[in-house]
Formats: sequence, C-alpha cells, structure tokens
Amino acid sequence: MLELQVRLDRAGFSPGEIDARSGPNTDRAWTAFAASRGLPPTTADVASKLEAIRAGDRAEPLISYTLTDADVAGPFGPAVPTDLMKQSELPALRFTSVAEALGEKFHCTPALLTALNPGTSFRAGDALRVPNLAAPAAGASPSATTVIVSRSGSTLTVKDETGDVIFHAPVTSGSEHDPLPIGRWTVTAITKNPVFNYNPDLFWDANPSHAKAKIPAGPNNPVGVVWIDLNKEHYGIHGTPEPGRIGHSSSHGCVRLTNWDATRLAAMVQKGTTVIFEP
Repeated sequence: MLELQVRLDRAGFSPGEIDARSGPNTDRAWTAFAASRGLPPTTADVASKLEAIRAGDRAEPLISYTLTDADVAGPFGPAVPTDLMKQSELPALRFTSVAEALGEKFHCTPALLTALNPGTSFRAGDALRVPNLAAPAAGASPSATTVIVSRSGSTLTVKDETGDVIFHAPVTSGSEHDPLPIGRWTVTAITKNPVFNYNPDLFWDANPSHAKAKIPAGPNNPVGVVWIDLNKEHYGIHGTPEPGRIGHSSSHGCVRLTNWDATRLAAMVQKGTTVIFEP
C-alpha cells in the first residue's frame, strides 16, 4: 500500500497524506488514475494495481535522504492553540517539530517516517528512508483549463485544454452548515503564505467572545500555505494545517487540500481559470 500511494502521488493522482494504509483517498486516486489510463477501475488487489502503475514508472518507491542542518534548524514554533484568537497572538504559525516538517516535505505522516526509521532522533546527518516523490520526467507544471470539485466525491480534478486529467486530489468541501456553492466560478488571485483574516461573523460555530483578527502566516495557518481566491465572496481553495483530515471531515464551505496538493494546484492555475463546483 505504501508503494501504491507513492506511485499515485508521483503520477499526479494524490492519495492525500501517505500513511501506508488503505482508505477512501487512495481508492479515489486509483480510480481516477485507472480511468486516465484506460484501465479497469475495479482491480481489487494491490499487486495488480502495482503491476499496472509500474508499467509507466519504474523508480523505487523509497529513497535515502540525509537530514541537513537546514532541516533541523527550524525555526520551529510551540504547539498551535486551537483557539483562533490565541493563534493571532503568535508571530507565525510554524511547524512544531522536525518530524512534522519532514512529513510535509515527503507528503506523509510523521508516524510513517518514524516507522520507516526506527530509533532515529531526526538529527542532522541521519540517513532516513523516505517516499521518493520525484516524477520520472519532472518538468514545468502543466496549465489547467478547468478545475472541477466534486462535493459527493470529495475530490478535485484538473483538466488541460484537451480534456485530459493532469492532476487529481482529495479535498474537504463544505458541510450541512456551510454547503459548497455549486456552480461555475473563476480564479481571481493566488496568494502564497497567506495571512488569514478571521471574521467570526462568517463562522456559525465561532466563539461569541471572538473578534476580527489577523492569523499570521505559516504552514499551520488555518488556510495553510496557499489561498486561491474565487469570484465568490469569502470562498477559495486552500491548504490546511491538518493533512490527515482531508477527505474525511467537513469545512466551512471552502475547498481544502493538503498543503502540498494546494501548492501543486497553485502552479497550474492562474487568474481566469475556470472552477466548477459540482454536487
């Protein structure tokens, strides 16, 4: 399962957070990959799926990575409080540990890194086994013509001008209280490392004692490391500080991806790109 998740990620069909466990995000990624390659989507066993995906990708699923001084230097921050007003008091919402930062770098859970490298202290000079995420033929990011978000499928699909799928990822999109605004929208701006302008009036579950506040930038910011603004007021596509919840929980109406998937998407879209929200 670990190998399948790594190979799907490399192919541009994200399983979300790589954790070496089967689950709906990996199933959706496989289904989308199979459809794009004209393969039967009902292939049941992992061995058959691996045989199919290895045909176009022979690179090893794991590589050795030596931790650098920069990897362990940080700066790292304290544990991030859940209260947004307390978050606003921090200078930045940084990673809280080397393991968390490496998990983001290699698209996986810190627990997986620990399991792959028993006994490691995550110190500079340590040689770790990590997911090999380098695509076989890496190049410039392809350009998106259309981004489609499926509310029922909890997926985001990017197509180019020929209609081919060039990226697919799990998302969290809306809830009963904050439904996804079904319709056709347009990208108006892309912001890297955004400051989150918190307005409690826009959140049905906000603490009544809260006031408007600016939540500082950082990977643990409520909207992660990327905000893709849409021509629907207060709505966008963005990252998250909780990659393990993507595809498994609800949001306040916007579309959330892992930080790495949001970053990849941001490199494909531009002002004017069409975004379609489907039931």
